Order: sequence, then C-alpha cells, then structure tokens
Amino acid sequence: MAWMQRLTSYGLGPARCRLLIGHVHGSVLRGFGTSSVNAAVKKLVPNEYDEPCVKTPIPGPRSLELIKNLDDITKNSGTVNYFVDFKASLGNYVVDADGNRLLDLFMQISSIPIGYNHPAVIDILKNSDNLHVMANRPALGMFPVEAFPNMLDEAFLLCAPRGLNLVQPMMCGACSNENAIKQAFIWYRRKKRGGPATQEEIDSSVTGKEPGCPPYTVLSFNGSFHGRSLGCLSLTNSKPVYRLDIPTLDWPVAPFPRLSYPLEDFGSENQAEESRCLQEVIRLIEANKVRGKDIAAVIVEPIQGEGGDNHATADFFHQLQRICKEHGVALIIDEVQTGCGTTGHFWAHEAWNLPEPPDFVTFSKKMLSGGYYFKDEFAVDAPSRIFNTWMGDPPKLLMLAAIVKVIKEMDLVGVARDSGQYLMDGIKDLQSKYPEQLSRARGMGTHIAVDCKDGESAAKIMKLVREKGVIVGLCGKQSIRVRPALVFQPHHADIFLETFNKVLANL
Repeated sequence: MAWMQRLTSYGLGPARCRLLIGHVHGSVLRGFGTSSVNAAVKKLVPNEYDEPCVKTPIPGPRSLELIKNLDDITKNSGTVNYFVDFKASLGNYVVDADGNRLLDLFMQISSIPIGYNHPAVIDILKNSDNLHVMANRPALGMFPVEAFPNMLDEAFLLCAPRGLNLVQPMMCGACSNENAIKQAFIWYRRKKRGGPATQEEIDSSVTGKEPGCPPYTVLSFNGSFHGRSLGCLSLTNSKPVYRLDIPTLDWPVAPFPRLSYPLEDFGSENQAEESRCLQEVIRLIEANKVRGKDIAAVIVEPIQGEGGDNHATADFFHQLQRICKEHGVALIIDEVQTGCGTTGHFWAHEAWNLPEPPDFVTFSKKMLSGGYYFKDEFAVDAPSRIFNTWMGDPPKLLMLAAIVKVIKEMDLVGVARDSGQYLMDGIKDLQSKYPEQLSRARGMGTHIAVDCKDGESAAKIMKLVREKGVIVGLCGKQSIRVRPALVFQPHHADIFLETFNKVLANL
C-alpha cells in the first residue's frame, strides 16, 4: 500500500501502479527513481543507456555554433533543434553535439524504426559483401544491381500488407504519394478510354492540354499532410506555412472527422460526425463528375499526423472504401507515418479489417526507403510511365531487410502495442490529474498524442520536457505527439511520464 501511495502521488492510477510494480519483477523499489526501475528490466537494445543526462541548455553552445555555420551556407536553419552525435546515440537515446543524452520519443520525425545504431543495422554496414552496393548507386529503372529482385522481396514483400503483392520502390514519402497518384490517374483514364490512346491524346499531352492531359482530380481531407512536392502540396491541408505563396492545383478537399473524447462517451456524436464527412465525400465525387473534373482517387492517412493526430473509426474507412468502389475511384492509404509497426499493427489500416485491400498503400519514414504497394489492376501499361533516375536506394533495402527480420523475430509490433497501452494508461492518468492542462489523449500503439490547452502551452511543455532530457514533438494546433522507436519499452515510458508529471506540476 505504501508503494501504491507513493506512485499515485506522481499522477498514476491504481491499475498502472500495479503494472509498474509487476514491471520491476518484484524488486525493492527505491521510490519512483528511473535508475532503480531500469536496473530491473531487460533492454531490447544491448548496452543502452539507463536514463537521460542533460549537461547544457538545449541547444547547447556547440549546436548553436553549428547552427550559425549552417545558416551561413543555407540561410535556412530555422527548424534545426540541435546537432546530433550519431556515433554516441544508441537505442532510444539520442546524444547531441554538446553531449546531452536525451530519451527520444520523436525519432527523427518518426523515421528511426528500431532505435539508433541497432546492432543488426550496423552489421549490414560492416559486411564487406555489401561494399559494392554502398559504393555504386545504380539507376535502378535501367541498370539494377543483380540482387535487386531479392532485395525487394526481403525488404518489402515479406512485410507487405495483406492482399498486396506488388510494390514500386521510390525515394521518399512525397515521391511515393506523387507516383501512386500518377498511377491512379493512368488507371482511371485507361478504364474510361477503353482502348489505346489516340494520336490526338498523344500529341496534346506534350503541351499539357486536353484530351491528352484530362482535368482529373484527387480528393484529400482537411488536416491532411501528404508531402511538399507540388502535386502532394495540393493535397496537404494542415498548416499555412506549407502552401503560402505557392500555387497549387484546384483539387477537392473533404472534411475529416473531428472525434470527441473519450470515445465511449460520444458514440452517437462521433457517428454523426463521420457520416457528415462521408456525405461530403459523395457530394464532391458527384459534383466533380458533373463539372468534368472527375475524382480519380481519394488519398487519406489512417491517422492525420501533422494535422493534429486526428483519428477516425474503422467503420469510417469501411464506408470510405465502399464509396470509392461504388464510384470507380481509387483509394490510396498514405502510411508514410503510420507504417512499420508503430500503431501496434505493421500497417495501421490492417486494424480496420477491410473487406478487401486498399488499391494503394504508400510508405516511407520507418521503412527507410519510399514506395507503394498496389493491386494488379493498377499496373502501368507501358515502360517509363512511372520512372526516375534512382527508383529506390539499394543500401536502404539491405538495412530494411535486416530491420524487418528483427521486427518479426522480436515481435516488435507486439512490443509497440503493449508499450503503447502502458504509455497511454499513464498519459490518461496525468490527464485526469491535470484536466486544465491536458485533454483528448488518443492513439494506437505508441503512435500517441494529447492536447494541451493551447498552442503556446504545447510549445512550452515540449521545451520544458526537453530541458529535462526527453524529446517529444508537436502537431496540429495544440497537441504533443510521441513517435518512439519499436524498441520503446515500459521503463522508457516511466521516464517520460515522470518527466511529464514534473513539468505539468510546475506550470
């Protein structure tokens, strides 16, 4: 009982206190200190640090010096948080240029899958058999390395979404979405044409005119982020800074549900909100067809990241797929941020149990290389229609194959699911303790966010948490988000929650 009282004083509910006591395997707790907890757990990354260690302000003097040097070269260093000593970083901990050791729950904008310097990845880079792959970057669309088909199989197809066995490698998230959209346009036009392109279409396409370049559109959702290339920017509807001063395509935008929390208290309200959004999707599809600007594809994130970690229910996505099928529209699921296990499913959309796979699933970030999976019917009908110089990056495929093997062997998707539940329970306990500061805790797996009372508070909390040695991110107008690696464990959650509690208690 004494331990329960001690733990609840830190904002933890009884259920989570029991989890924590069990988590240290019955060892004698010396208070809620992170060192004693860490000593009792088995780490998924060998020799990982026990806790953060902050020596200087962040950014420190060395980072500030480097930021100035960078700005002298680029005049574009305003987003740099600090410079990183990647050699010293390990597992869930990033070390900055000033020697500050930080528990990283943001992981390079959610792009480090199994932590810094994981032994399996380092072994790939040390393997002399891979030297020629590192030294020569091929134009994969024309002169691929001999092992390329096998690389694709081991990196992409062994973890492919259910029902999708075709994959097109790309470079990044934006070009993955961009080319999936192009492929959807090609499919849609081919279906409507019913035969080969006419000479008039071929000739007019060179100058971007009809009929060769039809005025088809793609529907996205308010709050979305799909990339910063011009096509994807036309589908990105989350923050002014992304689009200000830049012309974009006049493509339709539907509302994305804004659910009320806790979900169990707002079932009917949330159902009505999702129905409202879906009705607008139908209206836009029908209205654009009348205007001669057919919607060829709908693109949607399973969880809107940059827009504020906005969720929808599985039923919403079931209905969205049904609407797309009924209207002959391709459905593109953008899993750039949600893919590779972070949600407690390797692919977030698999939690919905759709009656059939999506038409396209795009990926990047934790998958190291960009690309997209697609159904057979969407395959292009001629060479060079989907093409660029690199078409992927073989060294990243070698690394990803090793990472996928680790994820499967260690069941890191299950780790993300369990650690995420543990972390969510703790955040909800703090939300109950500080209702004036926190609200709308939400997430899947470790893909979690919580709202602060306003944007200024969120930015302040993020900075104060960082000063105590923990890195989190921001999203939307007022949300704190976490995007840890798949090797994130409950003892890491304890460090974050203790730090978060201290910051909230002193606001």
